[in-house]
Amino acid sequence: MSRLLRGSLPLLSVLLLALPLAAQESLPDLVTAEMPDLLSTYTRLHSHPELSYQEKQTAAYLAGELRRLGFEVTENVGDYGVPGRTSYGLVAVLRNGEGPTVMVRTDLDALPVVEQTGLAYASQVRVESGGNQVGVMHACGHDVHMTSFLGTARLLAQLRDRWAGTLVLIGQPAEERGAGSRAMLADGLYERFPRPDFALALHTSANLPAGTIGYRAGYALANVDSVDITIRGLGGHGAYPHTTKDPIVIAARLILALQTIVSREINPLEPAVITVGSIHAGTKHNIIPDEAHLQLTVRSYTPEVRRQLLSSIERMAREAAEVAGVPPERAPIVEVNEEEYTPSTYNDPELVRRAVAAIGKVLGEENVIETDPVMGGEDFSRYALDGEIPIFMFWVGGVDPERYREANEKGLTLPSLHSPLFAPVPEPTLRTAVQAMTAAVLELMGK
Repeated sequence: MSRLLRGSLPLLSVLLLALPLAAQESLPDLVTAEMPDLLSTYTRLHSHPELSYQEKQTAAYLAGELRRLGFEVTENVGDYGVPGRTSYGLVAVLRNGEGPTVMVRTDLDALPVVEQTGLAYASQVRVESGGNQVGVMHACGHDVHMTSFLGTARLLAQLRDRWAGTLVLIGQPAEERGAGSRAMLADGLYERFPRPDFALALHTSANLPAGTIGYRAGYALANVDSVDITIRGLGGHGAYPHTTKDPIVIAARLILALQTIVSREINPLEPAVITVGSIHAGTKHNIIPDEAHLQLTVRSYTPEVRRQLLSSIERMAREAAEVAGVPPERAPIVEVNEEEYTPSTYNDPELVRRAVAAIGKVLGEENVIETDPVMGGEDFSRYALDGEIPIFMFWVGGVDPERYREANEKGLTLPSLHSPLFAPVPEPTLRTAVQAMTAAVLELMGK
């Protein structure tokens, strides 16, 4: 160092000159520099959504962006176990010396919803699904997830002097079908690629103001089971019901009886939900059908309560038919769709403590809010391998703060996730998401 330099600059300035440019800037400043590109990325992803199992272009776009940042990228990771079904999962790895392995996950898929937000960049996509034309929309905020995922990747690629270890970023397909994480794990995610010491993810919130983060230690999201019940009666003429075993009446009795499982069989301190979301039977006013079909969603947290709920549903269906005099050979068929089962999300308390403290330093502790657990589900939970790997999913507020304030003051209902009207306010939502996830990763991998 020259005598002139030593004499003319403070010691701190001299030290800063020796650091890469990114290391001299604060995290908020780095995010600000990325915001124009991130907003452009967000509108692109929002206006070009793809349904579950169809995320080909979305995955290819993310893969290209990550390769440009220097990540080792592998595409088509995942095995659904269904002949001819391609998985568009991707894995990107950035190695930066000795240290922990941290995995960050985003989901890729959209929903069959016709967008009604009126935004200039609203999705106009229509596709064929099940023989019908359906709209496609990122109504669950996966476009926010992917954009902030890329933003976090850009910042961490710039900040390699601040962390050490291996960063694994995964783009997961088919989250809305509860199938993507299972497919990626079945294809050797933890054998073919570095196994994480920690796994992180975020999710957009439709009931928190933009600029805030919500978190919950312990159980945060529920087990989700889809159950199909076929009530098999004996059909006939509507004028002669005494000659039939009416499956619609049996189904009606069963729907009411099922509610007593939660109210009378499950410990009142244990959360549980049984919702009959669909019932279909019959073709005409005066015909008693042979069958009635029910579709249920069943929610719980613990494995024990899940087993109890499913067992009680099967027992009550069988008993409802027996009471009506249905012969044993026509007993109800109860099917639990294991392919769409999603285990509950248990956020590791120690990991939550570390990540939340780091996020609070960046966003301000007043903007990091402890929230209640919810009965929604997320297949991110599978990456924990039943508790072997600490995981943490947190919420990113997406509601315009002024609209949030007005809704609270006037008792208005805000559009929920999966609503055709759901529209997170992009700039503050993305800014907060990128800062929060980057801060959490740096806490776990920081030198």
